[in-house]
Amino acid sequence: MKRIPYIVLTITFLMTSCQSNSQPTKKDTKPNLDPVQVEAVDGIERAYFASGCFWCVEAIYESVKGVQESISGYSGGHTENPTYEASNTGRTGHAEAVEIYYDPKIVSFATLVDVYFGSQNPTQINGQGPDHGSQYRSIIFYQNEEQKKIIEEKKAALGKKTNRRIAAEVMPFQKFWKGEGYHQDYEKRNPNNGYIRNVSIPRLKRFQSKFPELIKEKH
Repeated sequence: MKRIPYIVLTITFLMTSCQSNSQPTKKDTKPNLDPVQVEAVDGIERAYFASGCFWCVEAIYESVKGVQESISGYSGGHTENPTYEASNTGRTGHAEAVEIYYDPKIVSFATLVDVYFGSQNPTQINGQGPDHGSQYRSIIFYQNEEQKKIIEEKKAALGKKTNRRIAAEVMPFQKFWKGEGYHQDYEKRNPNNGYIRNVSIPRLKRFQSKFPELIKEKH
C-alpha cells in the first residue's frame, strides 16, 4: 500500500510503498446503469480512467497536449465518499482513477484512449507493475454510446494485435470521488520518493518515448 512518509523510511519500504497486500474481491454483480454525461465547461470536457497507481496515471495524462489537468481520485465502486485507506482494502469496489480535463479541439477522446492503452501493460489483471489488487484494476469509463464504441473498438483491435486478453473493464461512468489533497500532483511534489523514482518516472518516460508527438513542449 502506498503511504506518505511522515517519518524517515527505508529505501526498501519506499520501493514497495504503492503495493497493497489486499486480495482482489469477488466482482460485484452490478445492474446495467445508464452512463452519466459530464457537461463541458467553456469547451473543456472530462474523461475518466483507472490504470493502476493514480500517481503514475495523473503524471502521464498531464504530459499530453490538450490536457489541462489530471486529478487523482476513486471511481467504479459501490461505497459513498471513499477514502484512500478504505479503497486500499479492496472492499469498496472503487479503483484508483483519474479525472482528465481536456480540450477536444486539441486532443480527442479517442487519443486519450490510445494514451490509456499505450501507457500500461494492458493484459495485467487487477494491477499494474508492482501494484496488485482490485483497487488497481484497469477501467475505462464511458459517458455516452459514442465513447463506448470507441473504447470497445480499440480494445478489440489491441486484443487481436497482441493475441492476448485485454484486462480493461469498460464501464458506464457514474461518479468520480476526488482523492485526498496529498495525492494531487504527487509525482511533481515528491520527485525523490522511492516509488516515484523507480516506478512512476520510468513508466512516464516509457510512455513519452512511444508517443513523442503527443507530449507537451517544455518551457
